[in-house]
Amino acid sequence: MRKNQKQLNKAADFETYLAGKLKDQQFKKHYDEYGKRLEVAYKILQMRKKAGISQTELARKIGTKQSNIVRMESGCQNFTTQTLQKIANVFGCILKIEFVK
Repeated sequence: MRKNQKQLNKAADFETYLAGKLKDQQFKKHYDEYGKRLEVAYKILQMRKKAGISQTELARKIGTKQSNIVRMESGCQNFTTQTLQKIANVFGCILKIEFVK
């Protein structure tokens, strides 16, 4: 079996495994919560890199430490709306939070 085919099989196996695990409501709750945090973390990282500023500079602009930016960008920190607003201001963005059914 070729390497690419093995990788596809592993991905399909994981997707099957994940689909089964997501049927457990407690697992799904944690997966959804952490997944959203990672989406926000990745967006902050993208905006910072696009703006060409360092973690230290972003930290200074929002009034925190560089180590907090590391945690934010790695998805290891919950965000307050106040922190998200500060980050939006740095990048000239509008913060939009939605509840969608």
